[in-house]
Amino acid sequence: MGRFVLLLDIALKHLAMRRRQTAVAVAGVGIGVGFFLAVSAMLVGSENDFVKTLIDAAPHITISDEIDRPTPQPAVQAYPGAAVEIHGYKPRTEARGIKGWQAILAAADAVPGAIASPSLTGAVTLRVGGREQALAVVGVDPAVYARISDLESKLAFGKLRDLETTQGGVIISEELAEKLGVGMGDIVGATSARAGTRTLRIVGLIGRGQGQFGTTSGFVLLREAQSLTGQPFIINNIGVRLTDPYAAEAVADGLEARFGYKAESWQERAADFLALLVTRNIITYAVVSAILLVATFGIYSVVSNSVADKRRDIAIMRSMGFSQGDLQGVFVMEGLILAVIGIVAGWALGFIMLEVLGSLSFDVGGRARSLPIDRSLTQYFIAGGASMLSAVIAAWLPARKAARVDPVDILRGAA
Repeated sequence: MGRFVLLLDIALKHLAMRRRQTAVAVAGVGIGVGFFLAVSAMLVGSENDFVKTLIDAAPHITISDEIDRPTPQPAVQAYPGAAVEIHGYKPRTEARGIKGWQAILAAADAVPGAIASPSLTGAVTLRVGGREQALAVVGVDPAVYARISDLESKLAFGKLRDLETTQGGVIISEELAEKLGVGMGDIVGATSARAGTRTLRIVGLIGRGQGQFGTTSGFVLLREAQSLTGQPFIINNIGVRLTDPYAAEAVADGLEARFGYKAESWQERAADFLALLVTRNIITYAVVSAILLVATFGIYSVVSNSVADKRRDIAIMRSMGFSQGDLQGVFVMEGLILAVIGIVAGWALGFIMLEVLGSLSFDVGGRARSLPIDRSLTQYFIAGGASMLSAVIAAWLPARKAARVDPVDILRGAA
């Protein structure tokens, strides 16, 4: 312990003798850590916010009536493997929809913590006066759908349960309502190819800027959608929400393999966006790490100059019995001291930068939004750990050179 204190005292005296270089090196590390912390916190915060939006906006798994391979036609089934070419038969037309959806719903609900909600999507045309707009209508069970989607929180007016209390109720986006010139409580005509024309009453409006729900999408009761599109007792989608969103891929693969219908996880649905996030992270961290690396050159410069100036002292210490490890320890300690002081200063600078950035707000789609920032201690540890590792390497290189000094050659040269 006494030897460690002695080596530490020597390292501190070396730094005190070169105050200007020490201050510059500490400032460089502090600025590097501060900017690394700020950029990393914004990067992770924006990624978490984006992924949370993807996870919360829609079910974690969507099972549709799409199948991998069409059902074989009767003529093909009648002559399996025959060396006969069949011409001119009329392909069998099958009604769309998920067959045996009750069994799929039960299997999804059987997954621990999972909630499954059936729905039907179709297309209608809304008419008000001389204006027409296409609408992708989605029929849902409001009580269940509210548990697998955050649609309720995105409504500017109305409640999801109003679909149950109002005959022919429909929820559309504010953008679509503006195009049609209608508002809450207004009645619009809805025409479909199968069920003709009927009226719907607007009971809710989705707020602006909620593109994840589609500006041309509308929500009605499930039985209303079945009647409106002329598809009684049919559903073509099942949404599943899990307690662990990151298990979505495994659960989706199991359901798809078991029932044959396409089961798409939120990761698969947003694969392109997630790939862009990875690319962005690599580029950003490379740039910020370069800033941190440049800052550690200040430590290398201080320790290297200290080794060059103290060559005679090093020789004397060696002749007094200090080992190569002791000499390396002195100069590595110098680098660690600079790094620790710089990291603490960088944490303080980064904290101030995060507070300033967090207080900023921007107008996005008519709504004020603040920067998403990850203020967890993990960001501080990452910034400090990366800086400490760089500092150890930067100090060890000249320290290794100092330990190899031959005291005899130096003392002879000085004589």
